[in-house]
This record gives sequence, C-alpha cells and structure tokens, in this order.
Amino acid sequence: MLKEFRDFILRGNVIDLAVGIVIGAAFGALVTSFVTNILTPLLGLLQIPEFSNLSFTAGESEVPYGLFLNQLITFVLIAAAIFFFVVKPVNAMTARLKKPEDESEPPIKACPFCTMDIPAAATRCPNCTSELS
Repeated sequence: MLKEFRDFILRGNVIDLAVGIVIGAAFGALVTSFVTNILTPLLGLLQIPEFSNLSFTAGESEVPYGLFLNQLITFVLIAAAIFFFVVKPVNAMTARLKKPEDESEPPIKACPFCTMDIPAAATRCPNCTSELS
C-alpha cells in the first residue's frame, strides 16, 4: 500500500496540480494586492466614495450593504486587472508566436486504375492499392 501511495504522489499530474495551486494562490495574492493598494486608491480620483459605512436597519438587524458594494467594486477591479494585464497581453503574445497554418488543400490527382481522388504525392492508391508511377 505504501508503494501505491508513493506512485500516486509521484505521478506527474499530482505534482503539476500542486504547483498550479501554489502558483495560483501566489498570483491571487498579487492581483489582490494590486487592486487593493493601487487601483482602489485611484478610485478617489474618480470621486467614487467609500461605501463601507452604508447600511440600513431591518427590524432589529443592521444590513451593511456598503460592504457588499465595496466587494462588488473590488471584484470588477480584479476582473479588469486580470483582463487588461494578463489576458490581453498573453493573447497578443500567442497571436504573434502562432505561425499561420497553411490552409490550402494538398494537391490531388485521380488514380489511373480506379479513378478515385488521392493525394498527388501518393505512391500507392489507398482504395485499390495499385502502385502509382
């Protein structure tokens, strides 16, 4: 049983998953810090107020809806930061690195024995198996 456990732990996909989770957590902390420490303070330039003090009373309970509005704004800022600083640059980079695929059809010819269309470079017909010159 220990050998099976060792084999399970040392499989490539388990290690890849662990690395992905750790990198994802670090990246999440980085994006959160960027939004909290850079983008959110810049909202003051746009005259967007702090909503954390907003609330209303329902019966005997206080409902702090301002905290929800702050989290909503933070979510939108995180989504925008990821889109503009990660997704767009990565898409641009992959578009530059991607080689254009040759979408032209390979030339074809008719087999002289069975008249089926075959690739021009074929030396044997896949339909009738005749050798071609």
